[in-house]
Amino acid sequence: VQLQASGGGLVQPGESRTLSCEVSGRDLNYYAGGWFRQVPGKEREGIACIESTGVRAQYLASVKDRFVIARDNGRSMLFLQMKNLQPGDTAVYYCTIGPCEVGSTGGRVDFWGHGTLVTVSS
Repeated sequence: VQLQASGGGLVQPGESRTLSCEVSGRDLNYYAGGWFRQVPGKEREGIACIESTGVRAQYLASVKDRFVIARDNGRSMLFLQMKNLQPGDTAVYYCTIGPCEVGSTGGRVDFWGHGTLVTVSS
């Protein structure tokens, strides 16, 4: 099983960025998807979760009005659309499949991607 995240990099405050995650080795139709992040010096934290059908999603309060999680099961892809990025969003972002809980450290997740670094700085 591989989860290949991409789209990270250096962005200016206020800018937008979309992260992508390609899943191989598992049928994404049977898994919830999620995005976690680890801010330097803090624990990894679930920020967005989407159920297997894509109908329902949940968000951490700090990103709720700025980030959107999406999925394309036909292409076996997960996405995280991020708007109005701020320095506090600087983190390594991980995509996951399996049980996902916003605000958790991801103890129930089945599979993790390797992470992609997003740095928000002027």
